[in-house]
Amino acid sequence: MSTSTMEVTGAALKSAIESRNGRMLASFYADDAMLRVIDRNNPPSRPREIRGQPAIATFFDDICSRAMTHEVATSVAEGNHLAFTQACAYPDGAKVFCLAMVELSGGKIARQTIVQAWDE
Repeated sequence: MSTSTMEVTGAALKSAIESRNGRMLASFYADDAMLRVIDRNNPPSRPREIRGQPAIATFFDDICSRAMTHEVATSVAEGNHLAFTQACAYPDGAKVFCLAMVELSGGKIARQTIVQAWDE
């Protein structure tokens, strides 16, 4: 099955995230998808919004190119929604923890919100 037609599931996201496969991750998003990031630098009143599959692909190319590990520990699906947790670690021991909520439409990710915190 090619990445362009792979079904978006918790297992598929886990595989792409943990293998740092930015191309596969980007293939899960609709052309007009929106990815919202909420963290210390992007608070709820001013979240970072990444719009469109090409911009989301660039975002994941950057994330996946970093020397760090990613582990998806939990995923839950209900209807057209999927949620998962992600724990990441840099070689120096700094950690990042993410919670993500995904909304699916037409078999692709239409909207995603990521809330993340990291060691400082």
